[in-house]
Amino acid sequence: MHILVTNDDGVFAPGLLALAQALQPLGQVSILAPDRNWSASGHVKTLERPLRVKEVLLPGGLRAFASDGAPSDCVALGIMGVLDQPVDLVVSGINPNANVGHDVTYSGTVTAAKEGAINGLPALAFSLDSRRENSQPHFADAAAVAAEIVRMVQQNPLPKDILLNVNIPDLPREEMGGPLITRQGLRIYRDALVRRADPRGVPYYWIGGEAPTGLAEEGTDIGALASGLVSITPIQLDLTAQQSLTTLQKWDWFQLGPQA
Repeated sequence: MHILVTNDDGVFAPGLLALAQALQPLGQVSILAPDRNWSASGHVKTLERPLRVKEVLLPGGLRAFASDGAPSDCVALGIMGVLDQPVDLVVSGINPNANVGHDVTYSGTVTAAKEGAINGLPALAFSLDSRRENSQPHFADAAAVAAEIVRMVQQNPLPKDILLNVNIPDLPREEMGGPLITRQGLRIYRDALVRRADPRGVPYYWIGGEAPTGLAEEGTDIGALASGLVSITPIQLDLTAQQSLTTLQKWDWFQLGPQA
């Protein structure tokens, strides 16, 4: 099996290295990742400029490819032929912070996996809920968990158009609980707009504010992490709000026609 590994923190991020090393026993591993940090980039498809790819060496001599495109671009490039062999599975991460709740729409980590699912491949995104008091995040432990989950997906194929968003507590492997199959929780953002002026007096803006929090409800990704559990959330490509179809179909849409 040919596994494409990518991330949104850049090809030299420690989480990507730990993940790629842990996946080596599971198949042929190719790394194609951004050449810089693309955190919170969302789903990108670059169409108006050329994309460049160069070979780099990671610590330990591991061969990788770096692109100036977004994480989702990297997956598209790998699938469409930059890599010598067809890709069988896409794995993204390990992000150094959790991607829970509405984060999945912003996250380059998750949307890289989504690009794999769009192309009909099984895909997983892995994030570590790093704790500020941990100067050395438990990437190796998280990578070991990731490898176990990838092995499970190899043995039990995912349903079509589904990807897995996995969040792992920043704990030693023996202290983690789970995994728990979860739904998306409610993320609470506390963004603030910072207005400043450049040396010429021209205003510019910076989106700042405190780090987001969330409601640790039982059965959610946020709740699982709060309990020290590995969270596995299935994400579907079809965003249709099925429960709203009947309600909207009852509206008198013909009122939108030309008015006399």
